[in-house]
Amino acid sequence: MIIQDRTVLATGRDNIILTGAAGFIGSNLAASLVKNYNVIAIDNFITGDEKNIDQLLQLPNFEFIRHDITEPLDLDDYPELKKFQINVQGISKIFNLACPTAPKDHAKYALEIIGANSAGVQNMLNLAVRYKATFIHVSSQHIYGIPKDQGPIKEDYFGCTNPIGPRSAYDEGKRFSETIVSYYQRQFGLDAKIARVFTTYGPRMALNEGRSVPDFIISAINNEDLVVYGDENTQNTFCYVDDIVDGLVKLAGSSLTTPINLGHYGKHTLKSTAELAIKLTDSKSKIIYRNPEWYIASYNIPDITLARETLGWFPLVGLEDGFKRTIEFTKINLRLYQS
Repeated sequence: MIIQDRTVLATGRDNIILTGAAGFIGSNLAASLVKNYNVIAIDNFITGDEKNIDQLLQLPNFEFIRHDITEPLDLDDYPELKKFQINVQGISKIFNLACPTAPKDHAKYALEIIGANSAGVQNMLNLAVRYKATFIHVSSQHIYGIPKDQGPIKEDYFGCTNPIGPRSAYDEGKRFSETIVSYYQRQFGLDAKIARVFTTYGPRMALNEGRSVPDFIISAINNEDLVVYGDENTQNTFCYVDDIVDGLVKLAGSSLTTPINLGHYGKHTLKSTAELAIKLTDSKSKIIYRNPEWYIASYNIPDITLARETLGWFPLVGLEDGFKRTIEFTKINLRLYQS
């Protein structure tokens, strides 16, 4: 009887594939998409974590497949997907987020990053061609590398990156992945979109991986020094994950075919951001400054004019509100995410 109920509830919705579903942005996107779609979630758990999707696993229209996308994927091999009637209903959208992203792991997982951004992207694109699905590729601000000036970066900036540096597997990998997507657009007429996501934060973000916001929050909670990589004037932007999820959903339903920036336009010094973490956690921590480590990328500011004019999208969650939500989640789930 339970199986019948799950089958009934799973029909009548479009089927989508979401790779990197157990990661930070991927799991937040999954929680949003499952409200309206049958979600086939894919992750290999290299850096993603099952705890990010535990609450979704019981839902009738959510199925998880542990798979490395650098290997071809045949949905017919998974009997648990029969309830989605893929042979009849097909796949309407593929969201591709599969790629290790933690700055500290760029060297450790360099080969996996290269694979995800080459063979992995092509395998998912081949699925999109097979099912005539819309393909939404989540790229990164780091394809821009070093900015040409201090102003906001527009999508027509080709970037300046180091092809042989210690971050190159990620930065150049993301650039190459966009090349593959663009060729599938031209050669197969594929409906494909590219989102260049800027600095994002929020619940389910992994701790101690070299990202400023979670590192600030966990250090403040533990009354430890908050490390700013830079000086008192170093600036960055911070976009709450719910806003990024909203942007990706809007992009998927749009007619846009060129890359688009998704990020917050508001600039904040890292010093003021660290001070906010201390204030909101009532911490006794101090702020210290260090020269950037090798894995720290350039802090880029997005121009989101295209997103605002074509998608009607702009970030709604302010920094203090987003920090409060993230701190609350972190405190409640501290043992889970520190284990």
